[in-house]
Amino acid sequence: MLVLVLGLVVFLGCHSVRIVAEGWRNSQIARLGVLPWKGLYSFVSVVGLVLIVWGYGMARAEPIVVWNPPVWTRHLAALLTVPAFILLVGAYIPGTRIKAALGHPMVVGVKVWAFSHLIANGTLADVALFGSFMVWAVIDYRAARQRDRAAGTVYSVGPISRDVLSVVLGLGLWAAFAFALHEWLIGVRPFG
Repeated sequence: MLVLVLGLVVFLGCHSVRIVAEGWRNSQIARLGVLPWKGLYSFVSVVGLVLIVWGYGMARAEPIVVWNPPVWTRHLAALLTVPAFILLVGAYIPGTRIKAALGHPMVVGVKVWAFSHLIANGTLADVALFGSFMVWAVIDYRAARQRDRAAGTVYSVGPISRDVLSVVLGLGLWAAFAFALHEWLIGVRPFG
């Protein structure tokens, strides 16, 4: 469990620098340059992610059950992850109405993903992992929207085809993950 917590601190910590120390972040970017900063940020993120995966795997080997979620929560989680994937894709296709409405759809998608997994899983490792991501996403979304308002940021809207593409690609990615990749990467079959 310690490795999982360490991974969460490293990963979510580096993703929280802009929330808690934007001035320091900006000074480091000015001092190092954008590309070296992104390289360092990416390296720390990967280290944190590796620790999370490793720690979660170890914690799953000896689970500490906090509660036993009812079976219907698994079905609800599967349903909730559909919009999470669409939001994730919508964050990276420029000019979507999704991005114009939400500003930061990937962070909203993380909230939905974390919540769906939190209600469907009842071990201490699940609470630590998904609960941490959900709390971080709530705080990050609020901070990002405040920055947008302060800067007067308005996200442009392109043709509806971009939103349709987001939905189609999001559904495809969800299906690939739900029916193949989740089991291969996580070891759990969502539908079986």
